[in-house]
Amino acid sequence: MTRSFSLLATDGSARRGRIETAHGGVETPAFMPVGTVGTVKAMRPADVAATGAQIVLANTYHLMLRPGPERVARLGGLHRFMAWPGPILTDSGGFQVMSLAKLREIGPRGVVFRSHLDGTRYELTPERSIEIQHLLDADITMALDECTPYPATPEVARQSMQLSLDWALRSKHAFAPRPGYTLFGIVQGSVYPELRRQSAEALVALGFDGYAVGGLAVGEGQETMLHMLEVTVPLLPADRPRYLMGVGRPHDLVEAVRRGIDLFDCVLPTRSGRTAQAFTRRGTVNLRNARHLDDPRPLDAECGCTACTRFSRAYLHHLARAGEILGAMLLTEHNLRYYGDLMAGLRQAIEQRRLGDFASEVAEGEARGDIAAA
Repeated sequence: MTRSFSLLATDGSARRGRIETAHGGVETPAFMPVGTVGTVKAMRPADVAATGAQIVLANTYHLMLRPGPERVARLGGLHRFMAWPGPILTDSGGFQVMSLAKLREIGPRGVVFRSHLDGTRYELTPERSIEIQHLLDADITMALDECTPYPATPEVARQSMQLSLDWALRSKHAFAPRPGYTLFGIVQGSVYPELRRQSAEALVALGFDGYAVGGLAVGEGQETMLHMLEVTVPLLPADRPRYLMGVGRPHDLVEAVRRGIDLFDCVLPTRSGRTAQAFTRRGTVNLRNARHLDDPRPLDAECGCTACTRFSRAYLHHLARAGEILGAMLLTEHNLRYYGDLMAGLRQAIEQRRLGDFASEVAEGEARGDIAAA
């Protein structure tokens, strides 16, 4: 069992920590930009790092289909392949199999499916998922799980949770422990507290280097999501990192940190950047809106990114309306910088034991809204 997590400070249930990996450290709470196919869209690796990101996420399913994990391994591993020297977490591919693959068949052994790209038949088992992530040289490997559909009846959720537990055990047996590399188990159970408890307790008994909470932010609403965290997180070991998968709205991040979560990932900041949506300290701004046409102000006066320090809202609006690539690049950089600043602010607030005040400041800024700044 690799001990990679150091707890440095707490404020209530919130934690300030550090994860050590083979490719460097990660200060937590941390947000991981999503680099699905070995690239954070519209960003160069050095620019991703400049936003404050210390770790990125790549996807087993997509890299399995192309260019193929064996090819990536021959070329020196994913870090060298994508020129990202820092830590990489790879998800197991389970979610994408459920959401993208054609003609999938799920059984005790694993999942048989056809590629959404060309219809080629593949089989993804826990053993193959772990092998792919090993070939990619992921610092943090995720156990293969089934993404429980939502909504799901208690019985469907129970069967799905049990399948994920069976796959977690096989994932652990397939994983090759080595210094700087860790394996995370994933808690499932849909929106049912008792299933969440059973899943968490069984995974802890198996013993993983870290624990993820999966199957949330799939339509259940924030109140239910936070309740599931309140049920689940206290059951997880305090000396291991905790990762909430696929959650990315700023308010959700703050509230999840307050409940003891350390790691996050989501496509929201990068996808929003490509569709002219910008996150600011006064809420979300749509740069396609005509009110920005003659606006000489920066997007966010408190942000140090390229978009905010060198360009006006009017220019960003022009790029968005013209469909220029530079607009997607600038707004993606800005959104990741906003998330990086938010995480840095959360870390500092926990260290100073003023997380409640910081959370209120974030909420008040969003409540004032962007129009109030005009």
